[in-house]
Amino acid sequence: MHRRTFLAASAATGATTILPVNALAQSSTNPLLAPWTGPFGGVPAFDKVRVADFKPALEAAMAEELREVEAIANNPAPATFENTIAALERSGRVGNRVQTYYGIWNATLSTPELRAIQKEMDPKLQAHADRIVQNEKLFRRIEQVYEHRDHLNLTPEQKRLVWLRWNGFVRAGAKLSPEAKARVAAINEELAGHYTTFNQNLLHDENERDLFLKETDLAGLPADVRAAMGAAAAEKKRAGEFVIVNTRSSVDPFLTYSARRDLREKVWRTFYSRGDNGDAWDNNAGIRKILELRAERGKLLGFPTHAHWRLQNNSMANTPEAAMALMMRVWPSAIARVKEEVAEMQAIADREGAKIKIEPWDYRYYAEKVRAARYDLDMNEVKPYMQLEKLREGMFWAAGEIYGFTFHPVTTVPVQHPDVRVWEVKRGGQHVGLWYFDPYARTGKRSGAWMNAYRTQETFDGKITTIVSNNSNFVKGAPGEAVLISWDDAETMFHEFGHALHGLASAVNYPSLSGTRVFRDYVEFPSQVNEYWLSTPEVLNRFALHHKTGKPIPKALVDKIAKARTFRQGFDVTEYLASALIDMKLHLAGDADIDPDAFEREELARLGMPAELPMRHRTPQFQHVFASDGYSAGYYSYLWSETLSLDAVEAFNEGKGPYDKAVAKRLYDTILSKGNSVDPVQQYRAFRGRDPDVKAYLRDKGFPTT
Repeated sequence: MHRRTFLAASAATGATTILPVNALAQSSTNPLLAPWTGPFGGVPAFDKVRVADFKPALEAAMAEELREVEAIANNPAPATFENTIAALERSGRVGNRVQTYYGIWNATLSTPELRAIQKEMDPKLQAHADRIVQNEKLFRRIEQVYEHRDHLNLTPEQKRLVWLRWNGFVRAGAKLSPEAKARVAAINEELAGHYTTFNQNLLHDENERDLFLKETDLAGLPADVRAAMGAAAAEKKRAGEFVIVNTRSSVDPFLTYSARRDLREKVWRTFYSRGDNGDAWDNNAGIRKILELRAERGKLLGFPTHAHWRLQNNSMANTPEAAMALMMRVWPSAIARVKEEVAEMQAIADREGAKIKIEPWDYRYYAEKVRAARYDLDMNEVKPYMQLEKLREGMFWAAGEIYGFTFHPVTTVPVQHPDVRVWEVKRGGQHVGLWYFDPYARTGKRSGAWMNAYRTQETFDGKITTIVSNNSNFVKGAPGEAVLISWDDAETMFHEFGHALHGLASAVNYPSLSGTRVFRDYVEFPSQVNEYWLSTPEVLNRFALHHKTGKPIPKALVDKIAKARTFRQGFDVTEYLASALIDMKLHLAGDADIDPDAFEREELARLGMPAELPMRHRTPQFQHVFASDGYSAGYYSYLWSETLSLDAVEAFNEGKGPYDKAVAKRLYDTILSKGNSVDPVQQYRAFRGRDPDVKAYLRDKGFPTT
């Protein structure tokens, strides 16, 4: 969800192809290199993308950026903010455009031809990044500006940018010896190859391990789930059958409602063994090597472990110890709640004469029975009101009420796939950006839900507005049928839309400070706040409409949802925290030789992990952590950010409620619009008047606060 730029990448080097000086001119016929044209300050030319153009475009863009950087580094004039820091902000524009296309195609339109290009080019892209951050002349100029920053009459935003540039180069090894730099570069290049392999192995297991069923196998499944499975099978040329695609949005409904315990187990084992099947697509050996290389790099950079390197001067927590302390503050309450939840489920299974012990493939199924028994709430009653398109309208409406955004359909710009739609976003009648929506699963699209920025907002050389996207993997329904989603999926939609709003609200000068380009354990905060508005009566009464009758969700049902707010929190918090704890423990293990499967199993046992549920992301499929450095030693960030978000929600509740205009304005002015132009700690204090209080999180989950 960050600005795509070669220079912002933190990894790799080695030999990079350097094209002749006129390479960009020679490549002018390549549409991926061309400036974006058309309305709204230019838009991506998705209709002109050809996979064959990616490699030459990436090579030409790297060469262009190297020429720009060399010009800055070799400038004979003394280093100033304008000729060094601002000049770097102007560099890499061609690469940003190419990387936007490349990232979209890799994530949503992958093919064997593209994956071959990825394997070749990703290490070269990482090598290119290190070639820049290890440029000694360039770093000396950055350091000169940094050392004199208090005497250059800089604005607070400019000082922040200087520090971030300097800190980024130092963290990447700019101060190391030539020998150490070379080794860090070699490690980064090797890691880039492992990340690509990890991604491609996981994509294989998600695309190639579908389970096709017959109608007699569908006992217990609601009509909408059956219809979606049938439509997905027809799309795969298996008309008359039903398919469970090996992604969470397809698997979770089956595990929740299927009365066939044997099939629940089969589906569960297939999903949670992705990347862990002992075959050509097994990820364990790659993970072992990734951990070894990260540990070595951390030591070379002067840190005891990879986790210490990742967090210092790069997060609100700042140390792994602070992150672990927060996680272990919550963990005992979470697993204690799981024991209570399992006991209730086991009691129901025993009364029904099931003669089973609750296993992970039973948890969701029996949890729904507990929900019905305790709260008289059947989520099957809720789902007919959860129409994808109506909820999208609800997101728009809430963003308008809270922040003043309006959304206007656009049909005159090219899109990368027929499923993608576009809206112009305005605030106060003024254009602020475009929002692209790609909601459906398909072959070649990675699983999950995410936000991307195709272009970030900036003003320092003229006004440039942002282009953002939200991407999901909902199962497309039959033609003419409303796509119904679960309550959990609806929360995820609002969450990812919160990232998009963070990007759309950005009002800074420099692109490196724009939108969601903030600390990893802060970036999830605005998105988690946005989940809050889904459950408000104002949204539900207007947009939770029955897909057949059009009638709003009954108040009695809304009241039941509110009453059951803390239901199954033991499961939800424990499956997440288990992944976060294993991530941190893997990266605090230093240079230990780690067998990922054994480490996961043994450390979970030490933590007292309940046997009735898995980690949300088992190690061999943990994309957040092993598909890039992204969330490595940083998956705790969701807990850290949720602590902020729930404390922020209490600010609304202390005021006039969810749509308190004054609180919303303060949130917008002090946080959403600031990007990374102000230290996140100071942003939050400006909004709340104090540091966050973890008790808000514990209260929300129904856990003890003492």
